[in-house]
Amino acid sequence: MSLGDEPGYPDTGHTRTRLPESDPYGGASRRGGRSSSRSLVTVVGVVVLLIAAIAFANRGGDDNSSSATGTGSGSGSGGQPKTSSTAASGTKPVETKSGEGIPTGFAHSSQGAQSAAANYATVLGSDSMFNTAKRHAIVQTIADPATMNSQQSGFDSDYSADFLKKAGLTADGTAPSGSTFVSRTLPVGTEATSYSDDAATVEVWCNGLFGIAGTGSTSPVTSNWFTVTMKLNWSGGDWKVLESSQKTGPTPVTGDNPVSGSDEISKAVQEFGGFTYAR
Repeated sequence: MSLGDEPGYPDTGHTRTRLPESDPYGGASRRGGRSSSRSLVTVVGVVVLLIAAIAFANRGGDDNSSSATGTGSGSGSGGQPKTSSTAASGTKPVETKSGEGIPTGFAHSSQGAQSAAANYATVLGSDSMFNTAKRHAIVQTIADPATMNSQQSGFDSDYSADFLKKAGLTADGTAPSGSTFVSRTLPVGTEATSYSDDAATVEVWCNGLFGIAGTGSTSPVTSNWFTVTMKLNWSGGDWKVLESSQKTGPTPVTGDNPVSGSDEISKAVQEFGGFTYAR
């Protein structure tokens, strides 16, 4: 039932894409200086055209006579997605939070359900879930009363003493002295796959960070991608979780960023706070 079924989340492939060292276009030999000059002129011409295209696109956004969402059911002109499919809704984040800092009081709408699911996925994937008292407070805040007891017992079973030991944590869910425990869930986007006034099913695409940053750590911090599905119920004037599940992916190709050291990761975790999400 936990969002990370075991330390580190499910393993994902790390694919690196590199250009071939030889000429990828099949050139057999270098050409003289004149050909190189012509190539340079061609490149400059392409860059100028690209800049002009960008400027034209930006100018089009100010034209009130143009539709912001394009035409057709799935895309705008030229086969591009409608901007409305990924644009922010404009709905403000909630202004109330529980004693554990969990946002509450979401809008009674599809957007409100999506915002609730994003925030609940974040807290269910946080390091607070590894501490018994904090975990119980989280479940009591976000769970629907009808399933609260079963969810709490399920999470307690997931975060057992053996699980914490396997993750390299102490009995109270903290990292060994001199190390920093990292468990964060970062929503990328949401989709309400079903919605009614009383119930909603929302999928939250997430990136997750999990591991222990510190000298000698055998569980370094890794990054993984997964989708959390939440069934929500409108109860007591807010969206509450009936049940949640998780599956791996969609997973993008890993970039060639150099891996940071444990000290840099620890510092980042301590300095960069989380967010309150609104669709």
